[in-house]
Amino acid sequence: THYLNLRHSITVSPSSCRLVFPYLKHPMRLILHKLLLAFMHLWFCFSSSTHVDAADDSLKPGDTFNTSSELYSKSRKYLLYFNSVTSGGEILTYLTIQSEYEAAIVWEGNKEQSVDYNDAVLSLNFSGVLKIESSSVNKPIILYSPPQPINNTVATLLDTGNFVLQHLHSNGTNTLLWQSFDYPFATLIPTMKLGVNHKTGHRSLLSSQKNEDGPTPGGFSLEWEPRGQELMIRRRGKVCWKSGKLRNNRFEHIPEDAQAVLKYSIVSNLDEDTFSFTSTNENITHIWSLSDTGRLYYNDKQGYVARADLCYGYNNTEGGCQRWQDIPKCRIPGDVFTKKSIHSNDENVTYETKENINHSDCEAACWGDCNCNGFAELYTDGTGCRFFQWNSSKDYIVDATVSGQDIYLLENKGNIIDHPHGTKRWIWISTVIATTLLILCASILCLAVKKRKHVLQEKKRKEMTLILGNDLNKKYGLKVLDYTLVVAATNEFSSENKLGQGGFGPVYKGTLPTGEEVAIKRLARSSAQGIVEFKNELTLICELQHMNLVQLLGCCIHDEEKILIYEYMPNKSLDFHLFDSTRSKLLHWNKRFNIIKWISQGLLYLHKYSRLKVWELWKDDKYFELMDPSLNEVFDHEEVQRCIHIGLLCVEHYANDRPTMSDIILMLTSKSSIVSLPQKPAFYVQRYMYDENLSSLELYTGSTVGITSSTVEMTAST
Repeated sequence: THYLNLRHSITVSPSSCRLVFPYLKHPMRLILHKLLLAFMHLWFCFSSSTHVDAADDSLKPGDTFNTSSELYSKSRKYLLYFNSVTSGGEILTYLTIQSEYEAAIVWEGNKEQSVDYNDAVLSLNFSGVLKIESSSVNKPIILYSPPQPINNTVATLLDTGNFVLQHLHSNGTNTLLWQSFDYPFATLIPTMKLGVNHKTGHRSLLSSQKNEDGPTPGGFSLEWEPRGQELMIRRRGKVCWKSGKLRNNRFEHIPEDAQAVLKYSIVSNLDEDTFSFTSTNENITHIWSLSDTGRLYYNDKQGYVARADLCYGYNNTEGGCQRWQDIPKCRIPGDVFTKKSIHSNDENVTYETKENINHSDCEAACWGDCNCNGFAELYTDGTGCRFFQWNSSKDYIVDATVSGQDIYLLENKGNIIDHPHGTKRWIWISTVIATTLLILCASILCLAVKKRKHVLQEKKRKEMTLILGNDLNKKYGLKVLDYTLVVAATNEFSSENKLGQGGFGPVYKGTLPTGEEVAIKRLARSSAQGIVEFKNELTLICELQHMNLVQLLGCCIHDEEKILIYEYMPNKSLDFHLFDSTRSKLLHWNKRFNIIKWISQGLLYLHKYSRLKVWELWKDDKYFELMDPSLNEVFDHEEVQRCIHIGLLCVEHYANDRPTMSDIILMLTSKSSIVSLPQKPAFYVQRYMYDENLSSLELYTGSTVGITSSTVEMTAST
């Protein structure tokens, strides 16, 4: 007799243990179940004379796999076979993959519909169709069917526990057609993925069993949430529990002992968003299983990964539990269902006889009914519900003996949720408080340092302002006005006093206490000038004072404010009169000619008498002193030299010696040196004279109006 025939003819399940030993409590039945499995496994190994070869891990086209067949992975870690369980006196058969670790069931192929044990067959035909057939089903259960017939396929049970169907190509490569890992049930093993395949749209998740007697899906599911990058457990679609974010290979709400030996893998790309894990010790198989109560166990209930059964939706998110919006007002934090052995009459009991509901559905229904005090399963297979509605504790008796019936009684126990970090919770709270205090102290210290720094800067600014005022007053007669005086003079910089807006800031009309009218320029704060830079600018303006230039009377410094005080021009600017049909009549020719002469004198002053001696700086090889100080000497000296060189060529005495625009662009973009050397600029006057004795016009250059070219420092263009 084959090993599988014997094994399946005497299949032992928790339900069969319950039938044979009805007087034993549930924990005792589980212990007996494991002992019987271990004994039978040893007995079958010694008594069986026929085994499938360990190398035979594949199903080929034309092969037939029935209830007496078995398929081992190469290392014999996993076994594929038809498993039978007893439920309600009925034998149910499912295609099963079993792990050698604790004989755990890790996958079941036909979980939606069982087949007849006597004639169940798994086959792979020559068209690439993988299916389960039995007389108990109207049509075959198709595991995979290709869009077009495919020859040369093979189904293999891998050492990972994955049952895969592949297309074998003539060049030695394989194409994956189907895999059992895409259709997990209640168990998650290493490298099995949860999530979504964006190419196919298929979503993989764990579903709890409705009861222990078969793989019928229950009310809970374990899913991977790509957006939040976390695991979550739902009950009938409602989120009950979340794992929290993954940090340093640890989920926030999963106990340390449940994930200490695991290495998580999260993949997020255009092809997939998935979660999986592997064991840090390859010799140990780590298994997660989702129960019909919402508990996520690891390694055959050695411990738990998550306790969704303790999540009731009220304002308590410890352990990963989530809040719900539809909590009955009669339920308060601390209300939980506790399993008790109770004596009670059936006077205040209502029933729900539907067989497609289980423990979690009964609990949810009782939780939502304010008249419900407790519940229990109706049938022995864990389906159906009984609801108890007691008026007081006198209507029932809690009995610790075995004579009572198991009822889940609603009690208030305060916060009973076992936080996965245990005592580390208070350490975490203490750490947060200590960190907060540290940040607070550091902030106070920073504010104190900043305030002291501000006081010192203000003191230094006042000292610098005093020194600046004394220097400018002694040397140029400038006044340093108080800021409050300036604000009062401009009526707090009123828009009615605004004269105009320039590139360096607005200009306001002001009246000093002496009655003197002045123009006040409020420099833009974006200039970011310091007091030293401001002093340099004032010195430069003072050096350029001329009868035809607006006179600088004083300045003001206050915090970031820097203000210049000019003499007020009551007639405003020239364009105010030129471009107005009425006011332009005031500018008769004599006045306009005088303005022309004044402008010429101003230009002559700027070019000759100012201290901006470009030619001298060029000649002394100090051209870089022409650069804006705000650049902090961060510039290319060769490029600066080239620009000044070209500028001096552009103001040569004779027009023929000046470069054209195309020459200028070529000199700017070329790396070669400029051949032409500039001559010393000269301020000159040219006039054309006609000599009757000459046959053509000749160009004569006259004197420079009493100023020889040797005395001119700057260029005056023609």
